[in-house]
Amino acid sequence: MNPDTATANHLIEIEFCSGKAYQDPFVDVILDVTFTEPGGRQLTVPAFWAGGARWLVRYASATMGVHPYTTQCNDVENPGLHHIQGSVTVTPYEGDNLLLRHGAPKVAADNRHFSYGDGTPFFWLGDTWWLGLTSRLNWPGDFQALAKDRHDKGFTVVQIVAGLYPDMPAFDPRGASLAGFSWNADFTSINPAFFDEADARIMHLVDMGLCPCILGTWGYYLNWLGTEKMKLHWRYIMARWGALPVVFAAAGEQVMPWYLSENKAAESAWLKQEWSKVVRYMREINGFHRLITTHPQTSGRSCVDDPGLLDFEMQQTGHGSPTVSHAARATEGWHAQPEMPVVCGESRYEALEITPEVTTTDARQAFWAHLLNSGCAGHTYGANGVWQVNRENDPFGNSPSGRNWGVTPWRQAMQLPGSAHLARAKALLLTLPWHRLEPIALPSISKLTQLWKKFFKSDLLPSRHQHPVAAAATRDGELALYYFLDTRPIAVDGKPFAHPVDAFWFDPANGNTTPMENTKHLARDQTPSAPPGKNGAGDTDWLLVVKRPG
Repeated sequence: MNPDTATANHLIEIEFCSGKAYQDPFVDVILDVTFTEPGGRQLTVPAFWAGGARWLVRYASATMGVHPYTTQCNDVENPGLHHIQGSVTVTPYEGDNLLLRHGAPKVAADNRHFSYGDGTPFFWLGDTWWLGLTSRLNWPGDFQALAKDRHDKGFTVVQIVAGLYPDMPAFDPRGASLAGFSWNADFTSINPAFFDEADARIMHLVDMGLCPCILGTWGYYLNWLGTEKMKLHWRYIMARWGALPVVFAAAGEQVMPWYLSENKAAESAWLKQEWSKVVRYMREINGFHRLITTHPQTSGRSCVDDPGLLDFEMQQTGHGSPTVSHAARATEGWHAQPEMPVVCGESRYEALEITPEVTTTDARQAFWAHLLNSGCAGHTYGANGVWQVNRENDPFGNSPSGRNWGVTPWRQAMQLPGSAHLARAKALLLTLPWHRLEPIALPSISKLTQLWKKFFKSDLLPSRHQHPVAAAATRDGELALYYFLDTRPIAVDGKPFAHPVDAFWFDPANGNTTPMENTKHLARDQTPSAPPGKNGAGDTDWLLVVKRPG
């Protein structure tokens, strides 16, 4: 066989054809391919059934040179699939796509942040497109328009579900693509045509420099597939897309029971037990060592029987929760064991139609409050109307619980101000050593503050000075960030700043900066400065940036 050629980190596809027919090829045939890198390291990756008599394996590597491979089929009597040998030659990549130039995201050396495969820092700025693989978001026009908007704003991740969607029962028409559903009607076999259609979308995200964070399903579908079929579902997804620079999240709201369950406590416990088995299996077949996590109702660590199964923790921090709760949840994640990066995978969806409706201010405050207190690995934004793909004159409609989250069309939701505010936040962070930031311990919330919040529904307790709701700094004192919610004079601990500093106020709405005139008053208990006043959105939240001169 002539060697195939691919550029570094770029997917190459190799086809195998079976001369033997199978009653159920998806279930009956297990085909793996072992590749050997030029240095001798071997990795085994699953192949997938592509329909008919075709099986495909996808491969990518950052290592230049010749990579021989050998197939292993569970049917050793099938000469079209078993013990086929060949090679792939990997050559340098010369383009400007950061995912292909630097490699798929991984956990950074400090175990608190992310980097690209070659160690270059990777900031997770995610967007939420749960139904992005359905026909609700037309291909190519609508999908590519949304991808371009997010790319141009600086997003780096898109969270998307692979066929088994939330807020609906199985085989709800809202979950279909032009090729139908991801499985057949009785969950006996996968539908390759669905994934063929999804390929174009997932690969387009990569082409745009957007890392797909692929959720295989919503957690409650495990009730209908069962554990062994869910493993097959994940094997298929990882075989299809594992060679791409992607992240895998086992399930959405992984241990949340079906909306109408009458035995939720027992069902949740069962889901935790069985999903832990699925995640272990995912790790076993993860030949490309892609990041694995899960999407929770609260904490990803609580969704599995061993938190070490996860490479990083996703959190969900509450659409209607006050800002201080987002900050507190982040702090819990930072201090939990084992150490790992922590990101909010579902926060306040901007314009979510709950009571009160989630505002741009809410979404922005949740970003800064969680990001700084969790260690600055990243954050996922959500726009109500985009996540469920509301269409003009065709909104998503009700959840099985009867809840309707709103009718804003996705094109309008795409332009909500919050996505631009977070884009400006990321642009600021990339000018700073954000990848070395760690949370700063802040004064605990007093019982008086908690009572104020309970009875007055406000984060603000009248006081002469205000402490930041969230803060982070580098260990060497080079940089510190403090996030404040109002314009009262500030009180910060000046101990890290024994040396002279520069400081400026960052407007989290429009991205403008205002120098702080008297930085010697940063130390606590001295006459402090105050934020400049109203920010560009007419709100009162500000970020204080303090750094060494030069």
